[in-house]
Amino acid sequence: MNALRTTFLMALLTVLLVLAGGAIGGKSGMTFALVMAGVMNFVSYWFSDKIVLAMYGAKPVTEAEQPEFYGLVRQLAVQAGIPMPKVYIIPSETPNAFATGRNPEHAAVAATSGILRILNRDELMGVMAHELSHVKHRDILISSIAATIAGAITYLAHMAQWAAIFGGGRDRDEEGGGAFGMLVMAIVAPLAAMLIQMAISRSREYAADKGGAQVSGNPLYLASALRKLEMANRQIPMGANPASAHMFIVNPLTGGGLMSLFSTHPPMEERVRRLEEMAYSRRG
Repeated sequence: MNALRTTFLMALLTVLLVLAGGAIGGKSGMTFALVMAGVMNFVSYWFSDKIVLAMYGAKPVTEAEQPEFYGLVRQLAVQAGIPMPKVYIIPSETPNAFATGRNPEHAAVAATSGILRILNRDELMGVMAHELSHVKHRDILISSIAATIAGAITYLAHMAQWAAIFGGGRDRDEEGGGAFGMLVMAIVAPLAAMLIQMAISRSREYAADKGGAQVSGNPLYLASALRKLEMANRQIPMGANPASAHMFIVNPLTGGGLMSLFSTHPPMEERVRRLEEMAYSRRG
């Protein structure tokens, strides 16, 4: 069901991108939007892992340098039935982690120095099992493409906004959707793209929590870790790029109230509740 829902949402994002292109330039605008989507997805597929690792200054580590952490990841990779990913450390005191890579054969996991400091072995096992679940189900590629398309839609919406303001949207059926259509697209498209991306990301986070709990063998490992990480990220926020915030196990961006409604991460209380429910059902 999660896979079907994700496929539907990805298709919806692509349709929205094409409509945004059509609002600006009619059929030629749609063609341009499709070509843009193809190019951006190609870049996401091949280079998103290198880009995000460089963005946060992640450094590759060997087993000799980080024997406990490296060994833990290797143990979990065997339990998950996937190849050993590359292991990186991010020099940041904010405790967090993410996985990246286009498929299990070309994957990497990254953890901050802060998360290695505050979590015990069981909690760290829960976190890294969650990340390896993302790797196993190719969630990183899905999320990266979704973020790329959503960014393209926002870019086209800004173009539509300026075109409408400066009279570029004359009512011509073949060339565009008119000034009114452009203005509507400029307002509606970015919001719709953000909501769709959010739905994709939240769905995959819940699935990774469940998969990670199965790999680690105890849902309470991750539940305990999430509580610690949520509190610590409020105390020591990370200067994360909003475009890549969805990749982290907990939202690295601060902000509550209304902003939390538009977070790419599910509510922490609900994530913990589901994990605890899994643990109790096993005991029963």
